[in-house]
Amino acid sequence: MSVKSFSAKIFAKVIVSQINQWSEKPVETQQKVFDKLISEAKNTAFGKDHGFDDIKSFKNFTERVPVRDYEELKPYVEQVVAGKENVLWPGKPIYFAKTSGTTSGAKYIPLTKESMPFHIEAARNAILCYIHETGKADFVNGKMIFLQGSPEMSEKNGIKVGRLSGIVAHYVPSYLQKNRLPSWETNCIEDWETKVDAIVDETKDENMTVISGIPSWVQMYFEKLQQRTGKKVGDLFKNFNLFIYGGVNYEPYRSKFENLIGRKVDSIELFPASEGFFAFQDSQKQKGMLLLLNSGIFYEFIEANSFFEEDAKRITIGEVELGVNYVMIISTNAGLWAYNLGDTVQFTSLAPYRVIVSGRIKHFISAFGEHVIGKEVEEAMNKAIAKFGFSISEFTVAPQITPQNGGLPYHEWLVEFEQEPENIQKLSEFLDQEMQKQNSYYYDLIVGKVLQPLKINPLKKDSFHKFMKSQGKLGGQNKVARLSNDRKIADALIQIQP
Repeated sequence: MSVKSFSAKIFAKVIVSQINQWSEKPVETQQKVFDKLISEAKNTAFGKDHGFDDIKSFKNFTERVPVRDYEELKPYVEQVVAGKENVLWPGKPIYFAKTSGTTSGAKYIPLTKESMPFHIEAARNAILCYIHETGKADFVNGKMIFLQGSPEMSEKNGIKVGRLSGIVAHYVPSYLQKNRLPSWETNCIEDWETKVDAIVDETKDENMTVISGIPSWVQMYFEKLQQRTGKKVGDLFKNFNLFIYGGVNYEPYRSKFENLIGRKVDSIELFPASEGFFAFQDSQKQKGMLLLLNSGIFYEFIEANSFFEEDAKRITIGEVELGVNYVMIISTNAGLWAYNLGDTVQFTSLAPYRVIVSGRIKHFISAFGEHVIGKEVEEAMNKAIAKFGFSISEFTVAPQITPQNGGLPYHEWLVEFEQEPENIQKLSEFLDQEMQKQNSYYYDLIVGKVLQPLKINPLKKDSFHKFMKSQGKLGGQNKVARLSNDRKIADALIQIQP
């Protein structure tokens, strides 16, 4: 055992002990975070506008601070972007994480000197929890790659602007710098396809032990490695045994990855966003990710089924229940207040609090009142993959309200198969049955002859790749919506078919 791996095990033990201290007192921990946030921000413009001086309880907070998304918070953010101080948080942010907005172009998410360290610590602690639980630490001696956006930044009124993954690249600990790939020059390449080719050149002869990134883009890297070398990834990187990912559910990709690698590898799931680092997989044995309650973020939850109702009930961590679909609302030490992140979560454990990401509150299908969410279509697909033994590159689901040949409407599953099953009709029937089991609304609509069973539309190879390229969203942190309540994505995918 090397000095480095031995030290990692000792450090992991210390960190896990610290995590246990706050995770065993969740309500108390969140109350301390809440009190500190209100106290710190009471003299900001936002704090004065919302009477933070008089907020003594969560009830006071909900009465004074409504739930807002980015568009609704934008008047305050624009003041910060213009260079004004003490607007949402004391002073000025040290960065803006720039992301693509849905209705008004770019979004500028503030990162402060108080919030930034938690982005770094959470990713580190996820790895340390893995080391502590499994005893595996030899990978720290090999090379690690993080597929991410360019670390180059611009500046806006004295505040640096970049992609979150690129900003984080500036904070890689010194003890990892020698192990980290790709090189700074390669990481700065903007064109994703050119960048991946350069990453292949830099890594194909290295001792890669950890690979990290969004599954769809790591898959592209693996495929290029295989094309270039003629070897399985696991044969090329004999010591590669840990895949770290976030952004999307890994399960639909798992069989494809294992085929590309040639064997199974351990994986760690992360739940990061520009707005904060919310959770990470702390155990290989338990389902879900540990919700980070001591990281400068105060959480609220609203049941997804009632989210769009006026005066929907807002609850805190001590009131949540297992298996309920919640919209997650955050207040942070970067100056986001009662902020609707857009993600929905379900709790898999209440001691400690662990979550899975179940979808997006805007990414659902309810064209007919069925309330289908991402978690349901992913679970149905995972069961189908296990039963029929096929593999996929990607898929998305959309409603078909007006079929060309008439008849009842249906859900269209647009699937890019790596290995197509022998009988698409049987697969369609299986998926439909799984959806009916999971979603009583969908079941009622099928039985009541409001909908006909779902239909699969097999897409040609690289369809999703071409679609993302056409949208200017190839690579980085971009991902395809798993399902939509309209046909914008579906029709675009169909249009690019040869």
